[in-house]
Amino acid sequence: MTDGKKGENTNKKVALLLTGGGARAAYQVGVLKALAQHYPRNSKIPFEIICGTSAGAINATGLACYASCFHLGVKKIEWVWRNFHTHQVYYSDYLRLGWHLLRGFLSAFQADYANKRPVSLLDNKPLRLLLHNIVDLQRIDRNIQGGYLSSVSVTASSYNTGDSITFFQGNDAKEWRRAKRCGQKTLLGIHHLLASAAIPLVFPSVRIHQHYYGDGSVNQLSPLSAPIHLGADKILIIGLEQPRAQDLTYAMPHHPGLATVAGHLLDTIFSDTLNADLERMHRINKTIDTLNAHQIPTDLKKVDSFLINPSVNFNQIASQHFLQLPMAVRSLLRLTGITQHSESSLTSYLLFEKSYTKRLIEIGYQDAMQQMQQLLEFLRAE
Repeated sequence: MTDGKKGENTNKKVALLLTGGGARAAYQVGVLKALAQHYPRNSKIPFEIICGTSAGAINATGLACYASCFHLGVKKIEWVWRNFHTHQVYYSDYLRLGWHLLRGFLSAFQADYANKRPVSLLDNKPLRLLLHNIVDLQRIDRNIQGGYLSSVSVTASSYNTGDSITFFQGNDAKEWRRAKRCGQKTLLGIHHLLASAAIPLVFPSVRIHQHYYGDGSVNQLSPLSAPIHLGADKILIIGLEQPRAQDLTYAMPHHPGLATVAGHLLDTIFSDTLNADLERMHRINKTIDTLNAHQIPTDLKKVDSFLINPSVNFNQIASQHFLQLPMAVRSLLRLTGITQHSESSLTSYLLFEKSYTKRLIEIGYQDAMQQMQQLLEFLRAE
C-alpha cells in the first residue's frame, strides 16, 4: 500500500477525522493500532490531512507529531491512554477539588467588572502539564515541510461569537469563512488543544487572544467542513457514537434526573451533528453523480467517507469500572445523582482510568479488524 517514502503522491488526498468524547477517545487509539499493523514499520501515516475535535484533537496532534512513522505515532498515544489516571487530567483529591468548587461559588459574588476566574465543575490544570510533557508540536511543522503531512486542524467553539473556529496548520490551505464557522491559519499550541477539549461546565474555558473558547463539538454544525476545506477527497472518520443500550420503546419509570439530562446533552453534542453532516454530503455526492451522468459541468467535488463507530455501549463498560474513579470524584458525581448503575452517560466521558481506557482500546482494535478489508480498500491509493 505504501513504501514509507516521504512526499509520496496519490491521486486523492485522504483525511483522518477524529471526533470528541472525553475518555471515550481511547477507542480511536484501538482503531489506529489495528490499521497501523497493516502498514510497513517504516511507513509514514496514510493521511495527508488530520483533523480533530475535543479529545480527538489531542489524539490527532499526537499522531501528527510522528507523521513520518505511523507505527511510532500510534505507539506513543497508545502508551498514554494505556497508563491513564484521572489525576493526570483534572484534580481528583478532596482538598483541591473542594477548593476549586468553593472558588467558583465565591466568584459569583464578584462585581461584573472584576476579572473573574473561569467557572467549571473540574480543574484540568494537570492536563495542561501532561500535554506540555508529551506533545512536541514543533514536530508538526517539520513533518509538513518534510512532505509527510499536508495539514493539521483543531476545532474549538468561540463563546464570544458562537462560531465554530478551526485552527489549522499547513502549507497550501487557505482560510475560509462560512455561516457559523471559519478556518484560521496559525501555529498550533497547547492552548488550542485545551480549548478544543474544554467540555462546557465540566472544564474551564480557554482564552486565546481576545476570545474565550470551549469544546469544539459545541456549535459544530458541519464536522466535515475542516477536512473538506483542507482539500480532502476521502475522509476516514473514527466516531464515538455508541449503539443504544435499550430498545427505543423502553419506557423510563420516572422523570430523567440532572445527571441523565447532562449525559444526554453530551451525547447530542458529540454525535448528532456528524450524522446530519454525513447525510448532507451523501446527498451532494448523488447530485454530482447525476450531473456527471448528464454531462453537466459543476464546481462541486465528490468526497468519499468511511465511518467507524463503536460496536458496544460505553455506558455499560463505564459502570463496571466506576469504582476505579477517585473517591472525591465519585462523591462529587453522587451529588449530581450519578452512581455506579445510574442512567447517565457522563461517567463514560470522565473516567480517565487505565482499566477503562484499555478496554476501549481493545474494542476499537476488534471493531477495526472486523472491517479491515473494507478499510484498506478505502484507503488504497488509486
